[in-house]
Amino acid sequence: MKQYELTVVVHPDLEMNVQPALDKVDDLIKSVGGKIIKDANDGKKHMTYKIKDQEFGLYYSYDLELPTDAPNKIERGLTIMDEVIRHLLVTKDERKEKMEARRKALEEAEGDKATEEEPNSEEEE
Repeated sequence: MKQYELTVVVHPDLEMNVQPALDKVDDLIKSVGGKIIKDANDGKKHMTYKIKDQEFGLYYSYDLELPTDAPNKIERGLTIMDEVIRHLLVTKDERKEKMEARRKALEEAEGDKATEEEPNSEEEE
C-alpha cells in the first residue's frame, strides 16, 4: 500500500455541524480499503478565489495508506459529495521524509555535541 496526503475543503456553512461530512469522507476511505494514519483540522481559511461562490472553506488534511486502485475511487467519491467543495490527493514523497529524518538526526547530534562542549561558567571564574 502506498502513502498519500489528502486535503479536503468542506463547505463553510457546515462549520457548526461538520462531523457528518467528515464521517462520510472517513467511510469513503475505509470502503476502498484505505487506512487513515493521521487526520488534522487545519481550520477555516479565506480562499484566494471563490469556489462555488464561497470565499471561505474548512480545511482538513489526512495522511493515508491506500491500495493501488483506491485513489481513483476516492477522487470520484469526493467529486460527487456536496459537502466537499475542493479536494487534492497526492502521493507522499518518501525521499522528502527520509531527508527530513536525516536532517533531524544531524541536528540532534549537533545539539548533543554543543551541550558536551559548553564549559561550565563556574569553572571559568
